Amino acid sequence: MTNSKTALEKGRDVVARLNPGLEGILSEKYDALVPGFAESLTEWAYGRHYARPGLDLKTRQLCTISALTVLGGQTAPQLKVNINHALSAGATRTEITEAIWQMAVYGGLPAAINGLNAAQEMFDEIDAKAA
Repeated sequence: MTNSKTALEKGRDVVARLNPGLEGILSEKYDALVPGFAESLTEWAYGRHYARPGLDLKTRQLCTISALTVLGGQTAPQLKVNINHALSAGATRTEITEAIWQMAVYGGLPAAINGLNAAQEMFDEIDAKAA
């Protein structure tokens, strides 16, 4: 018998580090529409991708922020969540904004500006809670 964790258990470990309570929030919001949504997302995205060896969690979050930035302004809600996750994974605000700014080369200035706006909104929310 092996002591290996399932992908769902690995995903829950990652979520506990980045955003405790996320699975419950997702469940309340989406499980009535798509039964099992929260568990599926936790298992697949966090357990099968973010928990993989080869890249540390901070680097994975910076990659996610970059991808969401290039996809454009419609991803702002997900971008803000992942900016918060990146901070929880040890990224600095400078690393986050530099990852977003680098995407101006690939997604264009509007995408980078939208990403920077989302970052500033997230930083402002964090600062307001801390005050």
